[in-house]
Amino acid sequence: MSKKRIAILGSTGSIGTQTLDVIDGMREQFEVVALAAGRNVELLSEQVRKFRPNMVSCADESAARELKERLGELASAVQIEYGGQGLIQAAARSGADMLITALVGSVGLAPTLAAIDAGVAIGLANKETLISAGHLVMERARRNNVPIIPIDSEHSAIFQCLNGEQRSAVKRIILTASGGSFRDKSREELKNVTVEQALRHPNWSMGAKITIDSATMVNKGLEVIEAHWLFDLDYDRIEVVLHPESIVHSMVEFVDTSIIAQLGNPDMRVPIQYALTYPNRMRGSYRPLDLVQAGALHFFKMDERRFPCIRMAYDAGRCGGTMPTVFSAANEVAVARFLNGQIAFLQIEDIIEEVMSRHDPIRNPALEDILAADDWARQEAQRLFR
Repeated sequence: MSKKRIAILGSTGSIGTQTLDVIDGMREQFEVVALAAGRNVELLSEQVRKFRPNMVSCADESAARELKERLGELASAVQIEYGGQGLIQAAARSGADMLITALVGSVGLAPTLAAIDAGVAIGLANKETLISAGHLVMERARRNNVPIIPIDSEHSAIFQCLNGEQRSAVKRIILTASGGSFRDKSREELKNVTVEQALRHPNWSMGAKITIDSATMVNKGLEVIEAHWLFDLDYDRIEVVLHPESIVHSMVEFVDTSIIAQLGNPDMRVPIQYALTYPNRMRGSYRPLDLVQAGALHFFKMDERRFPCIRMAYDAGRCGGTMPTVFSAANEVAVARFLNGQIAFLQIEDIIEEVMSRHDPIRNPALEDILAADDWARQEAQRLFR
Protein backbone atom coordinates (compact mmCIF):
# COMPACT_ATOMS: atom_id res chain seq x y z
CA MET A 1 0.00 0.00 0.00
CA SER A 2 1.40 3.40 -0.98
CA LYS A 3 1.88 5.99 1.69
CA LYS A 4 -0.32 9.09 1.87
CA ARG A 5 1.84 12.14 1.15
CA ILE A 6 1.35 15.00 3.63
CA ALA A 7 2.25 18.69 3.48
CA ILE A 8 2.02 20.77 6.66
CA LEU A 9 1.74 24.54 6.81
CA GLY A 10 2.63 25.78 10.29
CA SER A 11 4.76 22.78 11.18
CA THR A 12 6.46 24.40 14.19
CA GLY A 13 3.19 25.50 15.84
CA SER A 14 1.01 23.55 18.24
CA ILE A 15 -1.10 21.73 15.64
CA GLY A 16 1.87 21.25 13.31
CA THR A 17 4.08 19.63 15.93
CA GLN A 18 1.25 17.39 17.11
CA THR A 19 0.53 16.37 13.51
CA LEU A 20 4.15 15.33 13.12
CA ASP A 21 3.89 13.44 16.40
CA VAL A 22 0.94 11.49 15.00
CA ILE A 23 2.76 10.82 11.72
CA ASP A 24 5.90 9.72 13.57
CA GLY A 25 3.89 6.90 15.13
CA MET A 26 2.38 5.90 11.77
CA ARG A 27 5.35 5.95 9.40
CA GLU A 28 3.97 2.99 7.43
CA GLN A 29 0.91 5.03 6.41
CA PHE A 30 2.29 8.55 5.89
CA GLU A 31 5.15 10.39 4.22
CA VAL A 32 5.92 14.07 4.85
CA VAL A 33 6.64 15.76 1.52
CA ALA A 34 6.55 19.45 2.53
CA LEU A 35 6.88 21.57 5.67
CA ALA A 36 6.30 25.29 6.03
CA ALA A 37 6.92 27.44 9.09
CA GLY A 38 7.78 30.98 10.09
CA ARG A 39 10.99 31.95 11.84
CA ASN A 40 11.50 29.06 14.25
CA VAL A 41 14.31 27.80 12.06
CA GLU A 42 15.94 25.75 14.81
CA LEU A 43 12.85 23.54 15.27
CA LEU A 44 12.14 23.49 11.53
CA SER A 45 15.63 22.21 10.78
CA GLU A 46 15.13 19.41 13.32
CA GLN A 47 11.85 18.49 11.63
CA VAL A 48 13.52 18.44 8.22
CA ARG A 49 16.27 16.15 9.48
CA LYS A 50 13.76 13.79 11.05
CA PHE A 51 11.08 13.61 8.34
CA ARG A 52 13.16 14.40 5.20
CA PRO A 53 10.56 16.35 3.17
CA ASN A 54 11.25 17.20 -0.46
CA MET A 55 10.30 20.85 0.06
CA VAL A 56 10.39 23.32 2.94
CA SER A 57 9.35 26.96 3.23
CA CYS A 58 10.27 29.69 5.74
CA ALA A 59 8.92 33.14 6.53
CA ASP A 60 11.45 35.11 4.49
CA GLU A 61 14.78 34.97 2.66
CA SER A 62 16.78 35.50 5.85
CA ALA A 63 15.15 32.53 7.55
CA ALA A 64 15.70 30.44 4.41
CA ARG A 65 19.43 31.24 4.46
CA GLU A 66 19.65 30.30 8.13
CA LEU A 67 17.81 27.04 7.47
CA LYS A 68 20.21 26.18 4.66
CA GLU A 69 23.17 26.81 6.98
CA ARG A 70 21.67 24.64 9.72
CA LEU A 71 20.95 21.78 7.33
CA GLY A 72 24.47 21.73 5.91
CA GLU A 73 24.92 18.99 3.31
CA LEU A 74 21.26 17.97 3.66
CA ALA A 75 20.19 21.33 2.18
CA SER A 76 21.11 20.14 -1.31
CA ALA A 77 18.44 17.43 -1.07
CA VAL A 78 15.64 19.82 -0.08
CA GLN A 79 13.92 22.50 -2.14
CA ILE A 80 13.93 25.57 0.12
CA GLU A 81 11.34 28.30 -0.52
CA TYR A 82 10.14 31.32 1.47
CA GLY A 83 7.36 33.87 1.82
CA GLY A 84 3.84 33.70 0.43
CA GLN A 85 4.98 31.97 -2.76
CA GLY A 86 6.80 29.41 -0.66
CA LEU A 87 3.56 28.56 1.14
CA ILE A 88 1.79 28.10 -2.19
CA GLN A 89 4.62 25.90 -3.48
CA ALA A 90 4.47 23.69 -0.38
CA ALA A 91 0.67 23.49 -0.47
CA ALA A 92 0.04 22.90 -4.15
CA ARG A 93 3.27 21.87 -5.88
CA SER A 94 4.93 19.43 -3.51
CA GLY A 95 3.08 16.33 -4.69
CA ALA A 96 1.03 16.13 -1.48
CA ASP A 97 -2.16 14.09 -1.31
CA MET A 98 -3.29 16.07 1.74
CA LEU A 99 -2.49 19.50 3.11
CA ILE A 100 -2.67 20.15 6.84
CA THR A 101 -3.15 23.89 7.10
CA ALA A 102 -2.24 24.88 10.65
CA LEU A 103 -1.12 28.46 10.10
CA VAL A 104 -2.45 31.27 12.28
CA GLY A 105 -4.26 34.09 10.50
CA SER A 106 -5.35 34.97 6.98
CA VAL A 107 -1.93 34.01 5.56
CA GLY A 108 -3.36 30.52 5.18
CA LEU A 109 -6.02 31.56 2.66
CA ALA A 110 -4.00 31.80 -0.59
CA PRO A 111 -2.12 28.49 -0.18
CA THR A 112 -5.34 26.69 0.78
CA LEU A 113 -7.07 27.93 -2.37
CA ALA A 114 -4.02 26.92 -4.43
CA ALA A 115 -4.09 23.42 -2.92
CA ILE A 116 -7.81 23.07 -3.68
CA ASP A 117 -7.18 24.09 -7.29
CA ALA A 118 -4.48 21.40 -7.43
CA GLY A 119 -6.90 18.76 -6.15
CA VAL A 120 -5.16 18.34 -2.76
CA ALA A 121 -7.39 17.23 0.14
CA ILE A 122 -7.52 19.74 3.01
CA GLY A 123 -7.13 19.01 6.71
CA LEU A 124 -8.29 22.35 8.07
CA ALA A 125 -6.98 23.80 11.32
CA ASN A 126 -6.66 27.39 10.08
CA LYS A 127 -9.93 29.05 11.09
CA GLU A 128 -9.29 32.29 9.27
CA THR A 129 -9.45 30.56 5.88
CA LEU A 130 -13.20 30.00 6.24
CA ILE A 131 -13.83 33.07 8.40
CA SER A 132 -12.53 35.40 5.71
CA ALA A 133 -13.47 33.55 2.55
CA GLY A 134 -15.84 30.71 3.35
CA HIS A 135 -17.96 31.41 0.28
CA LEU A 136 -14.90 31.22 -2.00
CA VAL A 137 -13.28 28.22 -0.32
CA MET A 138 -16.35 25.99 -0.11
CA GLU A 139 -17.51 26.79 -3.64
CA ARG A 140 -14.06 26.07 -5.04
CA ALA A 141 -13.80 22.84 -3.03
CA ARG A 142 -17.16 21.67 -4.43
CA ARG A 143 -16.13 22.60 -7.96
CA ASN A 144 -12.86 20.64 -7.67
CA ASN A 145 -14.40 17.78 -5.68
CA VAL A 146 -11.86 18.35 -2.90
CA PRO A 147 -12.73 17.16 0.63
CA ILE A 148 -12.26 19.60 3.50
CA ILE A 149 -11.86 17.67 6.74
CA PRO A 150 -11.94 19.77 9.93
CA ILE A 151 -9.24 19.30 12.55
CA ASP A 152 -10.54 21.57 15.32
CA SER A 153 -11.87 19.22 18.00
CA GLU A 154 -15.34 20.79 17.88
CA HIS A 155 -15.74 20.64 14.11
CA SER A 156 -14.20 17.19 13.96
CA ALA A 157 -16.82 16.12 16.50
CA ILE A 158 -19.66 17.53 14.38
CA PHE A 159 -18.15 15.96 11.26
CA GLN A 160 -18.09 12.58 12.99
CA CYS A 161 -21.61 12.93 14.41
CA LEU A 162 -22.95 13.65 10.91
CA ASN A 163 -21.38 10.57 9.32
CA GLY A 164 -24.13 8.51 7.70
CA GLU A 165 -26.84 11.03 8.60
CA GLN A 166 -29.12 12.94 6.26
CA ARG A 167 -28.39 16.66 6.50
CA SER A 168 -32.12 17.39 6.20
CA ALA A 169 -32.60 15.62 9.54
CA VAL A 170 -30.30 18.02 11.42
CA LYS A 171 -32.12 20.44 13.72
CA ARG A 172 -29.07 22.21 15.16
CA ILE A 173 -25.46 21.73 16.13
CA ILE A 174 -24.15 22.48 19.60
CA LEU A 175 -20.54 23.61 19.97
CA THR A 176 -19.02 23.20 23.41
CA ALA A 177 -16.72 25.78 25.00
CA SER A 178 -14.47 25.22 27.99
CA GLY A 179 -14.71 28.87 29.07
CA GLY A 180 -10.96 29.33 28.88
CA SER A 181 -8.51 30.53 31.48
CA PHE A 182 -10.93 32.96 33.15
CA ARG A 183 -14.25 31.14 33.04
CA ASP A 184 -14.80 31.62 36.78
CA LYS A 185 -13.78 35.30 36.93
CA SER A 186 -16.20 38.22 36.91
CA ARG A 187 -15.91 41.15 34.51
CA GLU A 188 -14.47 43.22 37.36
CA GLU A 189 -11.79 40.60 38.05
CA LEU A 190 -10.76 40.61 34.38
CA LYS A 191 -9.61 44.22 34.38
CA ASN A 192 -6.10 43.51 35.64
CA VAL A 193 -5.36 39.94 34.55
CA THR A 194 -1.88 39.26 33.21
CA VAL A 195 -0.61 37.56 30.07
CA GLU A 196 0.78 34.73 32.19
CA GLN A 197 -2.63 34.13 33.77
CA ALA A 198 -4.37 34.23 30.39
CA LEU A 199 -2.05 31.58 28.96
CA ARG A 200 -2.92 29.01 31.66
CA HIS A 201 -5.71 27.10 29.95
CA PRO A 202 -7.29 24.59 32.36
CA ASN A 203 -7.78 21.77 29.83
CA TRP A 204 -5.94 22.17 26.53
CA SER A 205 -2.31 22.67 25.49
CA MET A 206 -2.46 25.18 22.64
CA GLY A 207 -0.55 28.05 21.05
CA ALA A 208 -0.57 31.52 22.64
CA LYS A 209 -3.08 33.15 20.30
CA ILE A 210 -5.69 30.41 20.46
CA THR A 211 -5.32 30.25 24.25
CA ILE A 212 -6.09 33.97 24.51
CA ASP A 213 -8.92 33.55 22.01
CA SER A 214 -10.34 30.84 24.25
CA ALA A 215 -10.28 33.20 27.23
CA THR A 216 -12.09 35.97 25.31
CA MET A 217 -14.42 33.46 23.60
CA VAL A 218 -13.31 34.79 20.21
CA ASN A 219 -12.12 31.28 19.42
CA LYS A 220 -15.63 29.93 19.86
CA GLY A 221 -17.04 32.80 17.83
CA LEU A 222 -14.67 31.98 14.99
CA GLU A 223 -15.78 28.35 15.24
CA VAL A 224 -19.42 29.42 14.90
CA ILE A 225 -18.64 31.21 11.63
CA GLU A 226 -16.51 28.30 10.47
CA ALA A 227 -19.30 25.83 11.29
CA HIS A 228 -21.73 27.90 9.22
CA TRP A 229 -19.58 27.26 6.13
CA LEU A 230 -18.45 23.72 6.89
CA PHE A 231 -21.93 22.37 7.56
CA ASP A 232 -24.07 24.82 5.55
CA LEU A 233 -26.24 25.85 8.51
CA ASP A 234 -27.91 29.14 9.37
CA TYR A 235 -26.56 30.87 12.47
CA ASP A 236 -29.86 30.30 14.27
CA ARG A 237 -29.11 26.57 14.12
CA ILE A 238 -25.64 26.86 15.67
CA GLU A 239 -25.56 27.06 19.47
CA VAL A 240 -22.71 27.37 21.96
CA VAL A 241 -22.79 25.98 25.50
CA LEU A 242 -20.17 26.10 28.23
CA HIS A 243 -18.79 22.70 29.14
CA PRO A 244 -15.90 23.06 31.64
CA GLU A 245 -14.66 19.47 31.42
CA SER A 246 -13.95 19.53 27.65
CA ILE A 247 -15.03 15.88 27.37
CA VAL A 248 -17.99 16.35 25.03
CA HIS A 249 -16.37 18.02 22.04
CA SER A 250 -19.65 18.94 20.34
CA MET A 251 -23.12 17.58 19.57
CA VAL A 252 -25.75 17.37 16.85
CA GLU A 253 -29.47 17.45 17.58
CA PHE A 254 -31.77 15.87 15.01
CA VAL A 255 -35.39 16.57 14.17
CA ASP A 256 -36.55 13.55 16.20
CA THR A 257 -34.90 15.19 19.32
CA SER A 258 -32.07 12.64 19.38
CA ILE A 259 -28.68 14.14 20.22
CA ILE A 260 -25.45 12.49 19.09
CA ALA A 261 -22.25 13.64 20.83
CA GLN A 262 -18.57 12.87 20.32
CA LEU A 263 -16.59 12.39 23.54
CA GLY A 264 -12.91 12.03 24.35
CA ASN A 265 -10.09 13.32 26.48
CA PRO A 266 -8.82 16.79 25.48
CA ASP A 267 -6.03 15.66 23.16
CA MET A 268 -5.71 17.32 19.74
CA ARG A 269 -3.82 14.35 18.34
CA VAL A 270 -7.07 12.37 18.16
CA PRO A 271 -8.91 14.68 15.71
CA ILE A 272 -5.63 15.18 13.82
CA GLN A 273 -5.28 11.41 13.35
CA TYR A 274 -8.95 11.14 12.33
CA ALA A 275 -8.42 13.75 9.61
CA LEU A 276 -5.26 12.03 8.39
CA THR A 277 -6.80 8.55 8.21
CA TYR A 278 -10.37 9.46 7.17
CA PRO A 279 -12.54 7.61 6.20
CA ASN A 280 -10.75 4.90 8.17
CA ARG A 281 -10.05 4.71 11.89
CA MET A 282 -6.75 3.36 13.17
CA ARG A 283 -5.32 2.55 16.56
CA GLY A 284 -3.59 5.39 18.39
CA SER A 285 -1.43 5.43 21.50
CA TYR A 286 -3.67 7.91 23.33
CA ARG A 287 -5.20 7.73 26.78
CA PRO A 288 -8.75 6.37 26.45
CA LEU A 289 -11.63 8.19 28.10
CA ASP A 290 -12.75 6.73 31.43
CA LEU A 291 -16.27 8.05 32.02
CA VAL A 292 -16.35 6.73 35.57
CA GLN A 293 -13.17 8.61 36.40
CA ALA A 294 -14.43 11.71 34.58
CA GLY A 295 -17.50 11.74 36.81
CA ALA A 296 -20.15 14.40 36.26
CA LEU A 297 -20.28 16.46 33.08
CA HIS A 298 -21.65 20.00 33.30
CA PHE A 299 -23.24 22.30 30.73
CA PHE A 300 -24.14 25.97 31.11
CA LYS A 301 -25.88 28.54 28.95
CA MET A 302 -23.53 30.96 27.20
CA ASP A 303 -23.64 34.41 28.84
CA GLU A 304 -23.07 36.99 26.10
CA ARG A 305 -22.75 39.80 28.65
CA ARG A 306 -19.88 37.96 30.31
CA PHE A 307 -18.39 37.00 26.92
CA PRO A 308 -19.37 39.82 24.51
CA CYS A 309 -17.03 38.55 21.77
CA ILE A 310 -19.38 35.64 21.11
CA ARG A 311 -22.14 38.14 20.34
CA MET A 312 -19.79 40.09 18.05
CA ALA A 313 -18.96 36.88 16.18
CA TYR A 314 -22.62 36.09 15.57
CA ASP A 315 -23.17 39.70 14.46
CA ALA A 316 -20.22 39.48 12.06
CA GLY A 317 -21.38 36.16 10.68
CA ARG A 318 -24.95 37.28 10.13
CA CYS A 319 -23.73 40.50 8.49
CA GLY A 320 -21.51 38.46 6.22
CA GLY A 321 -19.41 39.87 3.42
CA THR A 322 -16.15 41.32 4.70
CA MET A 323 -17.34 41.74 8.30
CA PRO A 324 -16.07 38.32 9.52
CA THR A 325 -12.68 39.20 8.00
CA VAL A 326 -12.64 42.43 9.98
CA PHE A 327 -13.69 40.65 13.18
CA SER A 328 -10.88 38.12 12.81
CA ALA A 329 -8.16 40.56 11.71
CA ALA A 330 -8.92 43.11 14.44
CA ASN A 331 -8.79 40.33 17.02
CA GLU A 332 -5.49 39.02 15.71
CA VAL A 333 -3.85 42.43 16.13
CA ALA A 334 -5.50 43.03 19.51
CA VAL A 335 -4.29 39.68 20.85
CA ALA A 336 -0.75 40.39 19.65
CA ARG A 337 -0.83 43.76 21.39
CA PHE A 338 -2.07 42.16 24.62
CA LEU A 339 0.65 39.51 24.48
CA ASN A 340 3.20 42.30 23.98
CA GLY A 341 1.90 44.19 27.02
CA GLN A 342 0.53 47.14 25.02
CA ILE A 343 -3.14 46.85 26.06
CA ALA A 344 -5.20 45.36 28.87
CA PHE A 345 -7.07 42.09 28.46
CA LEU A 346 -10.53 43.67 28.20
CA GLN A 347 -9.30 46.10 25.56
CA ILE A 348 -9.12 43.17 23.13
CA GLU A 349 -12.91 43.15 22.87
CA ASP A 350 -13.04 46.97 22.85
CA ILE A 351 -10.75 47.04 19.80
CA ILE A 352 -12.77 44.41 17.96
CA GLU A 353 -16.07 46.18 18.57
CA GLU A 354 -14.73 49.60 17.60
CA VAL A 355 -13.11 48.37 14.38
CA MET A 356 -16.29 46.52 13.40
CA SER A 357 -18.36 49.66 14.03
CA ARG A 358 -16.13 51.61 11.61
CA HIS A 359 -16.35 49.09 8.79
CA ASP A 360 -18.69 49.37 5.80
CA PRO A 361 -18.87 45.74 4.65
CA ILE A 362 -18.72 44.56 1.05
CA ARG A 363 -21.50 42.01 0.66
CA ASN A 364 -20.07 39.64 -1.97
CA PRO A 365 -16.33 40.20 -1.76
CA ALA A 366 -13.77 38.93 -4.21
CA LEU A 367 -10.41 37.77 -2.89
CA GLU A 368 -8.85 41.21 -3.35
CA ASP A 369 -11.72 42.79 -1.35
CA ILE A 370 -11.10 40.34 1.48
CA LEU A 371 -7.38 41.05 1.55
CA ALA A 372 -8.04 44.81 1.50
CA ALA A 373 -10.54 44.53 4.38
CA ASP A 374 -8.06 42.43 6.35
CA ASP A 375 -5.32 45.03 5.87
CA TRP A 376 -7.66 47.91 6.77
CA ALA A 377 -8.83 46.20 9.96
CA ARG A 378 -5.27 45.51 11.08
CA GLN A 379 -4.29 49.14 10.62
CA GLU A 380 -7.34 50.34 12.53
CA ALA A 381 -6.70 47.89 15.37
CA GLN A 382 -3.12 49.11 15.66
CA ARG A 383 -4.21 52.76 15.99
CA LEU A 384 -6.66 52.31 18.87
CA PHE A 385 -5.65 52.86 22.52
CA ARG A 386 -2.22 54.24 21.76
